[in-house]
Amino acid sequence: MKGEITVLGARENNLKNINVSIPWHKFTVITGLSGSGKSSLALDTIYAEGLRRYVECLSTYARQFLERVDRPDMDDITGLFPVIAIESRNQVKSSRSTVGTTTEIYDYLRLLFAKIGRIFCPNCKKEVKYNSPENVAKELLEKNKDKSAIITFPLKESTPSQELMSKGFIRVISNGNVLEVEDISELSEGSEVIVDKVFISKDSFSRITDSLETAFAESTYINVHILDGDILKYSKGLECPYCQKKFDELTPLLFSFNSPRGACSNCRGFGNILEIDPDLVVPNQDKSLTQGAIEPLTKPSLKYEMKQLLEFARRRGIDVNAPFKNLPQKAKELIFEGDGGSTLLTTGGFPGIKGYFRYLEEKNYKLHVRVFLSKYRSAFICEVCNGGRLRPESLWVKVGGKTIHEFVEMPIKNLKISFENLSLTDYEGKIAKEILKQIRSRIDFLSKVGLQYITLSRLTKTLSGGEAQRVDLACQLGASLTDTLYIMDEPSIGLHPKDIDRLVSIIKELRDRNNTVVIVEHDFNMIRSADYIVELGPLAGEKGGDVVYQGSVEKFLNNSNQSLTKRYLTHQEEIPLPIKRRKSKGRYLTVVGASENNLKNINVSFPLGTFICVTGVSGSGKSSLMHDVLYLSLARRFRSEAEKVGKFKEISGTSHLSDVLMLDQTPIGKSSRSNPVTYIKAYDEIRRVMSSTWDSRSKGFQASHFSFNVPGGRCDTCQGEGRQKIEMHFLADVFITCEECKGKRFKKEVLEVRYKGRNINEILNLSVDEAMSFFSGFPPLLRKFKILQDVGLGYLRLGQPAPTLSGGEAQRIKIARELGRKDGKDILYILDEPTVGLHSEDIKKLLRVLNKLVDAGDTVIIIEHNLDVIKSADYIIDLGPEGGDEGGHIVAQGTPEEVSRVEGSYTGIYLRKVL
Repeated sequence: MKGEITVLGARENNLKNINVSIPWHKFTVITGLSGSGKSSLALDTIYAEGLRRYVECLSTYARQFLERVDRPDMDDITGLFPVIAIESRNQVKSSRSTVGTTTEIYDYLRLLFAKIGRIFCPNCKKEVKYNSPENVAKELLEKNKDKSAIITFPLKESTPSQELMSKGFIRVISNGNVLEVEDISELSEGSEVIVDKVFISKDSFSRITDSLETAFAESTYINVHILDGDILKYSKGLECPYCQKKFDELTPLLFSFNSPRGACSNCRGFGNILEIDPDLVVPNQDKSLTQGAIEPLTKPSLKYEMKQLLEFARRRGIDVNAPFKNLPQKAKELIFEGDGGSTLLTTGGFPGIKGYFRYLEEKNYKLHVRVFLSKYRSAFICEVCNGGRLRPESLWVKVGGKTIHEFVEMPIKNLKISFENLSLTDYEGKIAKEILKQIRSRIDFLSKVGLQYITLSRLTKTLSGGEAQRVDLACQLGASLTDTLYIMDEPSIGLHPKDIDRLVSIIKELRDRNNTVVIVEHDFNMIRSADYIVELGPLAGEKGGDVVYQGSVEKFLNNSNQSLTKRYLTHQEEIPLPIKRRKSKGRYLTVVGASENNLKNINVSFPLGTFICVTGVSGSGKSSLMHDVLYLSLARRFRSEAEKVGKFKEISGTSHLSDVLMLDQTPIGKSSRSNPVTYIKAYDEIRRVMSSTWDSRSKGFQASHFSFNVPGGRCDTCQGEGRQKIEMHFLADVFITCEECKGKRFKKEVLEVRYKGRNINEILNLSVDEAMSFFSGFPPLLRKFKILQDVGLGYLRLGQPAPTLSGGEAQRIKIARELGRKDGKDILYILDEPTVGLHSEDIKKLLRVLNKLVDAGDTVIIIEHNLDVIKSADYIIDLGPEGGDEGGHIVAQGTPEEVSRVEGSYTGIYLRKVL
């Protein structure tokens, strides 16, 4: 069926009243420069209208809980399907959510274990079965066909023979001998009453079942003596016939770590326990006790406790002036454990650091105490469940010889193989057929989207934005929806070039199910693979928002249109190779024995004063090396930051550095009051400008009246945010414009103050490019705005709320702030994929800025997949060769030319095409 989604008169943000048509059941890419209006069209217009229409379809009763959703600024949209947005942000914060629960694979695993799981007694290591007469008869026929057997039940107490004879039992086994009941007056405990002697065959199946039923009616336990064979023991219900341990029936809740029925009672299903971490309490072991080695006791409010520690140390002969790392182990134990004194410090004795924290835990009803404690706690593996999250009973159950914990700890690659080769009986196979189909298909989808290296136990909150998006994509594939519109924001984020083709095939599979797929994307391989392209531009911000081209990709590449995207696609425009690559001048930062996560005890040296790229496929260990080991260890050294550092043996060369900064893609602020000008410290000057006007002075306004962070001039209803959050309960929260200030953030009287004809709200709505001319007489502001332009953010509005910024935009704002406050050199900057959301033209600008930092004497290390950036580096460190357990090695290192010649490097293979 042919048709199209037609957007008429779209004016959201910088869109210029545009009309766009998107064909049904096709793969469409929306591209253009950063800030050209791509997200405004795809997410703020099409998706927002789809969400609004969905809410409008709900009953009046349901809508009263959801309140209203604003209509996007447009004339109309026709031909719109139900819409699902898959964004490149990971908004999960809960430690309860895992990859397994998110994809529903874990829910199917729980069902599988409840249906066909085999219980093994922890004492006898024997399988415990639910033994009905029919089940036992079937097992006897399967394993002992054409053999003779005697079915008996044991007596638990002395029983008169007359009682047994009245029930029809005439023989017993006593001390290994078969005796007639009538010959014995009373049978002793332990004797076995013979129910029947049978020949095991199909013809006697009914007789065997009846005899077993008779035996189970008399006793919980029965024995089947195979003549010239073993004695088989069976129990009625779920009870071990050897040690009489009872077991509960299997239910899905028994395998849920989110339910009290299945969760480990010690860690409550988290798999770890928050405890005081000695490494956080003593972040710098080069310090002595008098120099503040015990970091929490250096706080001004804890002078008394510090004094008590030093007195105790001197009393016990502990050297208070020696570096903490040189103290004997016994002394360290005394400092942490104390001398058995009271846990209340005011009553004398010394309780030790642990005792002091126990005392504080008694007062954790106070917010500031909870905040203080959180700084010195880390998650340690639960000793009861060993990180498995489940109670012991849940781990006594196996399918295919493995527990559910063993399955969720496997990388997807290995899990796929395990389920393909799962050995089940015919009976189990019939019961689990549909469950296994769902599990296998979802595992296959995770593998296809390039996540073979992750495990189902991986916490969702620890996924990168790109990984979280691909997990969501796998979920949608598993849902098997049709006639749905999927909107994705840069699904190629975090993917090595070798994985892009696989992602394209997944998107096409989604399309081939009669779905419409719309992607905001810059990757050239993704663009070339699309059916249809919409390019917005021609530039960014106010100079963007127009439709440059819409139509097939073939026509786009062959027509006379000279857009920047086409010029880069056809290699008319390229990011040039550097004329000369820098060298280290003999200064190196060296990490020895890095072994965090999947790192294989590697040694790596970073040439300082250069531009370095760390590359490798997803899951190869890049973030483990750069963030968990290098950044956190240096942050602890230079700023005494108390955060758990990844495992390594030694880092040398730190004397060549003055500081380390991680410029990642986390938001620059959580509230709408945080924005670009507040972050780069330009808003203070703007407020001073506004407060110095005649209108402002006549009203008695000060600079604080133009702040939306303090009461006075800001709107009291929305507290200066300009919008209010509406909790949608079972949907993502939405924000609506404040009805009091109409989104202008300030009170009416404040908005009456104008500078050059504009009030504070109108000034905050200026783009950075427009602000350059508006504030032409203020050099301090111009310097800061110019840096934002240099990093490709000239299109941003000065007061654009932080939550609406993409991860890439937030990261570039952080770079701009560093350039603006530059007051030294020998700083190490670490960036994680700074090209996210960037067009090739913007990447060219970003490279100029990063090279400015290096030319000023700093070192820049970036984790990157973009080949244009990698080829521009002075030095490359390539990790791999694969992700997960097969990664964590150094595959290649050297200049781009040197790496391109390494046969085992995937990065090298792709570098050859661009050098």
